[in-house]
Amino acid sequence: MGLVTLVLVLVAAGAVSLAVGARALSPGEVWHGLFAAPESDQRLTEIRLIVQTVRVPRTVLAIVAGIALGVGGALIQGYTRNPIADTGLLGVNSGASFAVVTVIAVFGLSDPFQYLWFAFLGAAVAGVVVFGLASIGRGAGNPLTLALAGQGVTVFLAAMTTAIALSDQKSLNALRFWNAGSVAGVGFGVIWPVTGFIAAGLVLALITLPAINLLNLGDDVARGLGVNIALSRTVGITAITLLAGAATAACGPIAFLGLMVAHVARHLTGPDYRWLVPYAGLLGAVVLLVCDIVGRLVVRPSELDAGVVVALLGAPFFAVLVWRGKIKNA
Repeated sequence: MGLVTLVLVLVAAGAVSLAVGARALSPGEVWHGLFAAPESDQRLTEIRLIVQTVRVPRTVLAIVAGIALGVGGALIQGYTRNPIADTGLLGVNSGASFAVVTVIAVFGLSDPFQYLWFAFLGAAVAGVVVFGLASIGRGAGNPLTLALAGQGVTVFLAAMTTAIALSDQKSLNALRFWNAGSVAGVGFGVIWPVTGFIAAGLVLALITLPAINLLNLGDDVARGLGVNIALSRTVGITAITLLAGAATAACGPIAFLGLMVAHVARHLTGPDYRWLVPYAGLLGAVVLLVCDIVGRLVVRPSELDAGVVVALLGAPFFAVLVWRGKIKNA
């Protein structure tokens, strides 16, 4: 019932997303914009263009990216056994940002579809490097080692990104847009390839759900119950990299979303990841879509990027988590 309720809420939020913007549309106009054929009436043609070429892609991307970041956030918390872990822990955000400013500075690319692939490649390489560093040495496979490796790679890539951006004005301008995190201005030419990678990540995530439950009992217990820990973590980290890398490539880094919805999902479902992960995915889509709608309304006719609204919501949420943690540990 909870999953059905979340799906209905998501459908309602999607309908509102199609109607809300710099120009408010009635339900009848939205319906016309979705299904009517081209015609000579300039007003109706304008409505059709607004709905089909601006709001539908924006709504679809918010849903797809929200699901990816929500599931990725739940998975990374499960694999690291860290309740404040986020997909940025693997360095995917910093890897994507570094790739974007590098190709803009070196090759002069300006079309988002052109540097989308470089952003995804940068995110994937950063994730592989973090996982590789965490898999060697005496602390191999330890969640703390993964967190430390992720932090080290993130700081290094952030410094390199800043150095390149400060030396190239075009890269600096792109980085300012990139870091805001937005689902606006992206067409289906970008959305469909991203959706393919996210679908692959979701399949891998579903495969690993039983193993995550056992891994959270401790490595020794999981190994005794027949879990191949190395294989399970490899598949899980691959899923997280696909999900977070593809979403970040399309939207830019959207902080706190995975962290927030994973905690809300855990509160609703308990610790069983077979339920927690689907809840986190749907909650991620709802939250990102609602934040995008709020961003369109609060400063009309201008807009706040969805990533900014999520951060404004996520920062207090993170502070409450820390505060509650201190109380429990007192």
